[in-house]
Amino acid sequence: MRPVKLALFAFTATLALHAAAETGWISLFNGKDLDGWTPKIKGFPAGENFANTFRVEEGLLKVRYDGYDGAFKNRFGHLFYKAPFTNYLLRVEYRFVGEQLPDGPGWAKRNSGAMIHGQTPESMGLNQSFPVSIEVQLLGGLGSGNRTTVNLCTPGTNVEKDGKLYTPHVLNSKSKTYHGDQWVTVEIEARGDKAIIHHVEGESVLAYEHPQYDPNDGDAKKLIEANGGNLLINGGTISLQSESAPVDYRKVEIKLLEP
Repeated sequence: MRPVKLALFAFTATLALHAAAETGWISLFNGKDLDGWTPKIKGFPAGENFANTFRVEEGLLKVRYDGYDGAFKNRFGHLFYKAPFTNYLLRVEYRFVGEQLPDGPGWAKRNSGAMIHGQTPESMGLNQSFPVSIEVQLLGGLGSGNRTTVNLCTPGTNVEKDGKLYTPHVLNSKSKTYHGDQWVTVEIEARGDKAIIHHVEGESVLAYEHPQYDPNDGDAKKLIEANGGNLLINGGTISLQSESAPVDYRKVEIKLLEP
């Protein structure tokens, strides 16, 4: 590399480091490999990345199924970041690409998710489909009609909405529909066990309070016991889903917030 180009590269890198320090955003994905992340796929132990489901190619974190022999067989998967978080902003950029595996559930078409306040991959059962967590459901449009994204799903959990316990599994956002393979930017603001707010492309589209374990859920009961009987969830893991639809992530960043 020529001296001028080397100096320019160093100057650009320095500017990037200063920008990261000023904005407070920390990248959880290094753009090269899955360092810092642990896969957990149904039917396989934590750490086994069956069929290279989660991979890094062309600087993107990809979810793919070319090693599944054409059948998903309900092998739901999640890729967990190594550290838990409590108060933060999580920013994810995603897009859907390609076709869903033919035996994937109808509801899983162009469907993925960012799970927050979750259990660890090591604490999941071998055949557990989803971690007990708060799911920020990432959906793509189906070519026509309305289909909101960053909805709430609650595997093993409940929340409160407008001061009342909300127990249905899904709570829809008020987002627009994103058809095609366009990139979509999502931000999730998590304030411990107090409140969670979903944003899409800078717009607030859903808010709820007091994330908590569902005492009627078998997987959650073990976590409630480990939590001294307390239902409220103050924080936990972040993971990205594999639900039979190919998806790309080009940015997974976090900004830590004061309590």
